[in-house]
Amino acid sequence: MRRITGFPSTSMNEYQLNTTTFIRHAVRSYPEQEIVYRTHGDFQRYTYRDAYERMMRAANVLEKLGVQPGDRVGVLDWNTHRHFELYFAIPGTGAVILQMNLRISADDLSYVVNHSEAKYVFVDESLLPVAEAIAPHAKTVRGWLVMTDKPMSEIHTSLSPVYHYETLLREAEPDYDWPMIDEHSAYSACYTSGTTGRPKGVYYSHRNIYLHTMEMAAYIGLNSDDCIACIVPMFHGQSWGLFYAGVMMGAKLIFPGRYMAEQPGLLVDLMIQEQVTVANGAPAIFLPMLHYIKTLDQKPDFSRARFLSGATEPPLSMMKEYKELTGAEIIHAYGATETTPLVCINYRLKPSLQRKLSEEEKWDLKRKQGLPVTGIDIKICDSEGNEVPRDGKSVGEIWVRGPWVTAQYYNSPGTEGQFHEGYWKSGDAGTMDENGYVKVVDRIKDVIKSGGEWISSIDLENTIMGHPGVVEACVVGLPHPKWQERPLALVVPKAGHHVSEAEIYDMLKERFAKWQFPDKIIFVDQIPKTSVGKFNKKEIVKQYNDLYMA
Repeated sequence: MRRITGFPSTSMNEYQLNTTTFIRHAVRSYPEQEIVYRTHGDFQRYTYRDAYERMMRAANVLEKLGVQPGDRVGVLDWNTHRHFELYFAIPGTGAVILQMNLRISADDLSYVVNHSEAKYVFVDESLLPVAEAIAPHAKTVRGWLVMTDKPMSEIHTSLSPVYHYETLLREAEPDYDWPMIDEHSAYSACYTSGTTGRPKGVYYSHRNIYLHTMEMAAYIGLNSDDCIACIVPMFHGQSWGLFYAGVMMGAKLIFPGRYMAEQPGLLVDLMIQEQVTVANGAPAIFLPMLHYIKTLDQKPDFSRARFLSGATEPPLSMMKEYKELTGAEIIHAYGATETTPLVCINYRLKPSLQRKLSEEEKWDLKRKQGLPVTGIDIKICDSEGNEVPRDGKSVGEIWVRGPWVTAQYYNSPGTEGQFHEGYWKSGDAGTMDENGYVKVVDRIKDVIKSGGEWISSIDLENTIMGHPGVVEACVVGLPHPKWQERPLALVVPKAGHHVSEAEIYDMLKERFAKWQFPDKIIFVDQIPKTSVGKFNKKEIVKQYNDLYMA
């Protein structure tokens, strides 16, 4: 893309885009707005004003510890009020908040700490065993700050040196003079989950998250009347930046602390009680929540709710049932660690399509990842780097560029091939139709290549999950002596339901040619998952690798 310089403007171009701008303005305009949070017990409440004072105290604590601009400071925590505060306090001093993914191995987490050269690590008391496992290998860490409501005398840990965070906060000054940080400076670092090789570092700038925040707020229509439940973990991909967008617009925020997919009632009951209007999550959590909702005599009224769903394509049956039972809109979105993450969103169909599509066609369109958001450029390229036709059928790799897309991985030699002419190569196989809608067909490495044709495992999975007796379904390609690869389906039935192979094949007949069917369907109790909750297809292929070769 050509770059030119025009006539000089008279704008305040030196006024930098910083994360602290959001919280300063929120406290000025909405100091009384509620924040609901849970650490290890009951839910508690405080306000933006209360949180802001703690942020300023935390900034003073960091400076007293000797943290300098550019230093990396790690956080081991769930979705809590302290985590929220540190997302402003750490980058507000010019340092970088290091997102520490609790779902990766201790070995990979140790690598992340050392690769980033983290100077201090904040750790929730429930995660002390995780910190203690990586501490012997953490060469650059000067100290560990334990976050707890208990006195230090009740905390037993081998970490050293160790500090009691709440004590340091109480002793710190309640005012802090926020510096004007160069907007190109890193505000946060997040490492990819390392499904292939070591985790790779993505360092987001203040400008990056500022622009992404404005985009997020605009595309889902956030305002101060909204109540946001931050379900996506804050320790990876900054919970998709949703809480920053909430602060920007002065919305009510909810941080549920630690939760498990096996206990969806905690989230659903909370969302009913607080009248949540916006939440983010993946089908892996939205599906158990839906199953819980079905058990309730009185279904919740989520008619104002917009639930952002990512990670994997949400089953069409799930989107329909949420709408029918609760009124909630499931909004299909697409992105990655490398893209902050918002790239595409499928919310509010284009007016031209609203008028001409049938209801069933509109629902089918919602299966797509949506339109690229403003500021993001996307092209679908073949293996030679040539753009494929925008016909909704031609498949290629999705390439992305934009102001909140990473241009490189930090200190990661050998990864240069994932970037080309200003674009990040996503590794996702997809299409773009004549209306501009992007559809992710599969991961490039997961596309099933059978007899010279491609089969989408994602489309097969979501069709199978449309069966009322199925909880989850995962499809992988296995080596085959004649066809190169053939599909295998792993299916988890609902408790108390009997599902037959014949029923599933009957469903597939409606959308797929017979040669695209899985050669085998295996019913299992659970499906292996990766650290970010996606199906671990690499592990599944390894486990069943010889199934078709006999």
